[in-house]
Amino acid sequence: MSIEIRDTEGHRATLQVAPGPAEGPLQVGILIEGPSADASWSCSPAAARELAAALVAAAGEAENARPAEPVTVKACELLRGDVRDGDRLMTVEAVRTDGAGVQVTWTSGGGRSWSQMYEADADIRLRRRLRPGRGAASYGPLVFRRSP
Repeated sequence: MSIEIRDTEGHRATLQVAPGPAEGPLQVGILIEGPSADASWSCSPAAARELAAALVAAAGEAENARPAEPVTVKACELLRGDVRDGDRLMTVEAVRTDGAGVQVTWTSGGGRSWSQMYEADADIRLRRRLRPGRGAASYGPLVFRRSP
């Protein structure tokens, strides 16, 4: 997997992540290549999962830190990852069209899931909208600050 990253000065680099060699200890390899720096690290699969979880948490915090104007969409236009506007955090997990209705599976901030049926043209107010064309595994460039 290859991801484009940038430092705070805008220098681009490529971050590559791959499983380590089959022999020896279990490792995940991380390689950063670019004009501003080259680095190679490895870590255990558990540490790689911790890094992934930390990146997901930081991404959520960054998205939630920026106030956004709520948007209203039709139920049939909901996308996985959309967040409903309201007192409680509710994220779209899945959407399935069933004739004139739409079945939406929601997940709460506490991890509870449930499904609701809506008419396809029902207005749903969202706090945060997943941008069309950007799937869950498609993110823009990462920006890292260099440590002094």
